Amino acid sequence: MELDEMKKREIQEKALKARRFKYLNALARKGQILFVGSSLMEQFPVHEILYADHSDAVIYNRGIGGYTIPEMEETAEEQIFELEPSSIFINIGTNDISYPACSVELLIERYEHLLRRIQDRLPKARIYVMAFYPANGRDVEVPDFIRGMLDSRIAKLAPANAALEKLCEKLQIRFIDVNEGLADETGCLKKEYTIDGVHMYANGYQVVYQNMKPYIEEARSCIL
Repeated sequence: MELDEMKKREIQEKALKARRFKYLNALARKGQILFVGSSLMEQFPVHEILYADHSDAVIYNRGIGGYTIPEMEETAEEQIFELEPSSIFINIGTNDISYPACSVELLIERYEHLLRRIQDRLPKARIYVMAFYPANGRDVEVPDFIRGMLDSRIAKLAPANAALEKLCEKLQIRFIDVNEGLADETGCLKKEYTIDGVHMYANGYQVVYQNMKPYIEEARSCIL
């Protein structure tokens, strides 16, 4: 399949997911917990993990694979605002920094605009901005054009997390690092957790969930 055709199909799939969310949102309970972001959030098997953990937390997942921050801004109604969440866990921006043209400064500019918009629309909502997960460019075989994006992402992870943490301090938003146990001794995402160097199997997400549990319980205590 040609790259142009792949891009066209990707755009169509993203638009379809946003439309599906609109119908799902009509069935959702307001004031619950929201997971939102790109594929790293979309692929979070939160309902299976909650069930295995015997948790009755109500969490809606509105991640859309491939999304950048500007794309999430465009569908913020479907992904965020229609749900009127009491707490929001955000994992977005890894696709932004995968492009060499997107500097850490541009990433933070985009993130600040998004976060201020959420604060304006949902002033009572508790916002948790998640640190970027570690990645692994060593143990995976990917096409050359993907390799370039992966290398760009890995090079920016540490400075992006540092800058994002400072932004959250400025906006008085919770920045949470739930990555403990994901990386090996070299700082790479553990081989047994990763599908392609970035995305994770359920065993990796189980590690993330265990790290997130205190924040999820905190969020549950703030249900409107």
